[in-house]
Formats: sequence, structure tokens, C-alpha cells
Amino acid sequence: MWLIMKVFLLQILAFLLFGGGIYCQASTRRLTFVVKEASYTRLCSTKNILTVNGQFPGPTIYAKKGETIIVDVYNKGKENITIHWHGVSMPRYPWTDGPEYITQCPIQPGSKFSQKIILSFEEGTLWWHAHSDWTRNTVHGAIIVYPKNGTKYPFPKPNAEIPIILGQWWKSDANVVRDEALATGADPNASDSLLINGQPGDLFPCSKPGTFKLTVDHGKTYLLRIINAALHEALFFSIAKHKMTVVGTDGSYTKPLTRDYITIYPGQTYDVLLEANQHPDHYYMAAKTYSIAPAARNFFDNTTTTAIVQYRGYYTPSSPLSLPYLPTYNDTNASVQVMAGLRSLADAEYPCNVPLSPSTKLIYTVGMNSYLCPNNSCAGPNGTRFSASINNISFQFPTIDILQAYYYNISGVYGDKFPSVPELVFDFTTDIIPLEYQTPKNGTEVRVLEYNSTVEIVFQGTNLIAGTHHPMHLHGYSFYVVGWGFGNFDKDKDPLDYNLVDPPLQSTISVPTKGWAAIRFEASNPGVWFMHCHVERHQTWGMDTAFIVKNGKHPEAQVLPPPSDMPPC
Repeated sequence: MWLIMKVFLLQILAFLLFGGGIYCQASTRRLTFVVKEASYTRLCSTKNILTVNGQFPGPTIYAKKGETIIVDVYNKGKENITIHWHGVSMPRYPWTDGPEYITQCPIQPGSKFSQKIILSFEEGTLWWHAHSDWTRNTVHGAIIVYPKNGTKYPFPKPNAEIPIILGQWWKSDANVVRDEALATGADPNASDSLLINGQPGDLFPCSKPGTFKLTVDHGKTYLLRIINAALHEALFFSIAKHKMTVVGTDGSYTKPLTRDYITIYPGQTYDVLLEANQHPDHYYMAAKTYSIAPAARNFFDNTTTTAIVQYRGYYTPSSPLSLPYLPTYNDTNASVQVMAGLRSLADAEYPCNVPLSPSTKLIYTVGMNSYLCPNNSCAGPNGTRFSASINNISFQFPTIDILQAYYYNISGVYGDKFPSVPELVFDFTTDIIPLEYQTPKNGTEVRVLEYNSTVEIVFQGTNLIAGTHHPMHLHGYSFYVVGWGFGNFDKDKDPLDYNLVDPPLQSTISVPTKGWAAIRFEASNPGVWFMHCHVERHQTWGMDTAFIVKNGKHPEAQVLPPPSDMPPC
């Protein structure tokens, strides 16, 4: 209670000293997000879901590169809520980044929080979503960032642009699914269907009328802004008889990459060009899960969601429609084909500024864990309880947010000794790992980075419990993906093959199953920044940590003061 009162008093002091509030220039746009329940029917049943402005998926935010927008978030729901602007670096202003108990305490029912979105270098497709419990299952939407006035896309202008948001649907409430899994220690129940733009598709009962349809004209080109908003599932995505050309990812442009399908992991976005160059007809677009878990054991959603690309004109559509080629659900080699081909533009207008000699090198193991239960009474593997960790530390959320604790020098909230390398070193990807390695430590540990330090992180996947992919997302930064591979990272050999010429710039990178991925960035954005796996159950189980990037010496290299209406703890 004393910590909470101290934070409240310090917030008032900061408001008096710095003027507080969100400074809004006349040109700054304001948007309104009303978080409230709404009734939706899917799969022949109706339930209330949490939405923004009654919409599912939520409203799209349209912006120009470098623009600042203020979103007034009103919580008219029954539960606490936070909103995160995924892929937005929020320079010097972590206060409205959104992760619960990392940069803010949640917005309580009946309360309002005015959140500033500060766009800088980002250009392309980003997204926003709830960042508290599993509410983001229905509280999410697209952010589309256009080039500044007077500039244009680095590819031929498309005839139209369409957001494609991939998701999951449970007949029950997703937070109930979460709570049941936490109570028993088990893997959560798989969703009942996957979604394209909020719809399961016409392969499901009661779903044909609502199936999303994209109408195209022969000979025209369409920019699909694809977002994986699914809680848990990596997805293969394809369109029957059409190729797709990737031209961007995570708010950054790439060299054109043409593929029959893409693999998109939770949290990622892709900009792809679709040429309507086939015989006028109806064609399925479809998505299904990539997973290495056994399909028969209900560990993942093994359904296929569909939408329809329909050519304009007079003709009789084919019947039945044929599904596009999608790889086998457990095809790991297929899952990395797009990642293997991504390259940044690395030209005069969009230069590549990858750090060549990082001053800070970190190795972070990411993997599953388990806790022992009395009499093997839990529903996880061999009677244990599922857990997850980074460097064998399972993250425990504090009761006040880390940013305020750091900014106001409040002790006892977090530790700053997160290890730079794993404390347990073994053959991370072998099939036989000693049982004693499966239990993690618990802690609220962060890593402190010097301002403007250049950082390399090697994420090493482990085969503890079950080797699987981990889409790691870093708030406050985009990073260059300089390398990846299968097996154990070799610190002497693998860096020799790094791409330091035109690596892709992303904010979410999937660590391959039983493999590793290396990223680099410059720590030039002071503040507290969350880093976690974007598979929601892995984050819930503890695959999280945070960075504190210290202030620089110049006033313009320091964290800005907080707004006056920070939600109380």
C-alpha cells in the first residue's frame, strides 16, 4: 500500500514540476477508443466479447510517417485493460507503450487514459492490441503508416490496399481458457477456429454468409497488409493459383520476395502485393497452423480458415472451390522459407544502419519449462505445471509498473541483474535433457543498457519439455535480423555468415524450432522496454523480461516526463 501511495504522490509531483499532461499541437489528431462488450455470433453460437468501438477486428488507425496521434481510451468494460501500439518505437516516451505492469498499471473499468502514439521511422503495416491477460484475442486492429507527403512507395503503387487480420476464435471466453489452464497447469485448450478478418470461413458451420470476400479486377494489383493477431498460432497463408510478393514487414520495406505462401508468426506483419492475373473466377485464400506438436492431441488449432478472392465480371464461379497449396502443418523447413529470403532495401532512401561492432553481446535461451507438483497432481507433462523462461528465469510481474519504479527510484519492485548468458549451459537442442534442467527460477529481473550502446542478442531455442518456435518481440525498437540457423549457436563460426549488408529490419523475429536467431540494434531510445515471446501462453508462463535503457547526457536523449493521467496502481 505504501508503494502505491508513493507512486501516486510522485505522479502529482511530476505533473506540477513538468506541466504534465499530453502536449497536443493543433495538428495532432485525436481518436477515441471505447473498450466495451459487444455480442458476436460465430460457429452457430453467440457470446459477448470485448471490443473497441463495438468492432471486431477493431478500427484501423491511418497515419503518415512521423505523425503523432493521441488516442483517448475509455474502459467501459468489466475488466482492467491496456493498449499497446505494436512496432511503434515511441521515442523517449514509454509511458503510453501499453504493457501491463511494465510501463503502466492497467486502465480500470470506468476510467480513461489518453495515449500518445509517436511515429518516427516506421512506414508500412503495424498494429495495436490489448496487452493485459488474453484480452487481445478480440481487442486488436491495424495501424497503417503511409509515406510522408511528397514521397511514395518504393514499389509500383497498388490499385487498392486491404488489411488482412488473422486470428483465433474460442466458443468460450479466451480469458476463461487462460484461467483454466493456469489452474490445472495444462496447455490451454485449442481454439475452435482460425479467422480471416474476424470470420472462420465457409468450411465451418453457420459461417458461409459472413466469409470475408475480396473483390478484384483482372489486371490490377492489390497490397495486402497481413497481420497475425492470433494468440498462439504461427500460420501458413496462401491464395489459390496466385503468387504473393513480399515488399515489407513490421513497418519496414524489403526487397521484393515472391512466394507461393508465407509463414507469419504471432505479432508479425507482412505487406504483400497480389496481382489479379488469373482467369476470372472465385479463389480461396486460406491459413492454417504451423506446429511441431502432434495434431491428434489437440495442442493446436488444426483447422483451416478461408476467405474468397472474387474477380469482378460475368461468369459462373467454379464449384467447389479448391484450397491453395499450404505446407504440411509440421513442415519446419517450409516455415523458414520467407525468413530466409527477407532483405532490407539498403538504399539511399532507406539505408541499412546495422551495428557492425556491437559493444554488448547477450545470449538468451528461450524455452519451455515445468514446475513439480505435489503427487504429480498437475495436468502438464508427467503431472507437472507448464512454465517458460528466458535464460532459465521465469518472469514474475510486479504489482506496480517497472517504468514508474525506475523513474521515481522506488526500490524492491525489480532486480537489474538479468544474466547476459545462460547460467545453465548444455546441448540445448538434443532430444535427451536432464530433468533437473526443466525447473526455472522465478524473478522480476531486467537488463540495464547504456544509452547508445550497440547490442547483439542471440536467442537460442531449447528442446526442454518441447522444442518449438518463439516469436520474440521487443518494444521500443526495431532490430536487424543478422542471422539464424538450426541447432546450437556457434559463437566462433556462425557470426562469419551474418548478413551485415541488407538484413531485414523487424520488431518480431521467430526463433526457429530447435534453432537460434541473432539480432542487432542501437540502444538509442531511453526508457523501459518489454521483451517477450508473442505466443500468448508462453508469455503468460514467463518467457518475458525487460530492458532499461539509461538516459543520455543531452536533454533530447532522456525520457520525457509522464502524462498527468497515468492509471493508478
